[in-house]
Amino acid sequence: MSMLPPNGSSSAAPDRPREWSTRTVARVAGVLFVITFVTSIPALLLYDPVLNHPGYILGSGADTRVLLGAFLELILIIANIGTAVVLFPILKRQNETLALGFVTARVVESTFIAVGILSLLAVVTLRQDLAGTAGSDTAALTTVGRSLVAIKDWTFLLGPGFIVGIGNGLLLGYLMYRSALVPQRMAMLGLIGGPLICASGIAVLFGAFDAGSAPQAIATIPEFAWELSLGLYLTFKGFKPSSPILDETRHTRVNEGSLTRAVSAQ
Repeated sequence: MSMLPPNGSSSAAPDRPREWSTRTVARVAGVLFVITFVTSIPALLLYDPVLNHPGYILGSGADTRVLLGAFLELILIIANIGTAVVLFPILKRQNETLALGFVTARVVESTFIAVGILSLLAVVTLRQDLAGTAGSDTAALTTVGRSLVAIKDWTFLLGPGFIVGIGNGLLLGYLMYRSALVPQRMAMLGLIGGPLICASGIAVLFGAFDAGSAPQAIATIPEFAWELSLGLYLTFKGFKPSSPILDETRHTRVNEGSLTRAVSAQ
């Protein structure tokens, strides 16, 4: 006789996909943070010909360099969003609203980066299609080229130069500090660096000093140190085992209690 439950289905529970271990989550997030450094810094160097030479759009160009920089920034976008998505299931145990805010900030930052990529690719296209052709207006081309570069400069200021301070600095720094997933002294770098990078971005916005000047560079040091140290720490050490939000039993009880209350309320 078949031994089936009343509903006729098999008594064996369906296989569920295994979740990543917290060690795997930490390692993946750490590697993604390191990738953001490996891609963003070389991309900025590769962009130098188009960013700092007003006549780039009329000259022979260094299109391969610019295209390689754009490719690196595409990888940067993936890594940026990846850091937030991978960490979200862990960070939401501390504060789901702030964890979601971190994800949103990463997406907004990546959107600014994508707009900057498009502006420089447009410069390359105009240089290849119009520069040097008969009847082309060199003055107009130069103006358009510099306008597109200006868009790139502003996207860099508002994305990596401001939104990062809110997302990676304040939100992620606070979540890591309160959860003790990493050493709290290290997380303090984010809480210090976030406001500093936001303040420097606002100062550049209102002309207090120039973008890339010494004051802005100094203001970015704590945030730079925070993100780099976080990436290396997570990659090689993972989360601190003593963190209370890594207690799987505790969170299982909390989730089951929430589900029970939701069912009882119906």
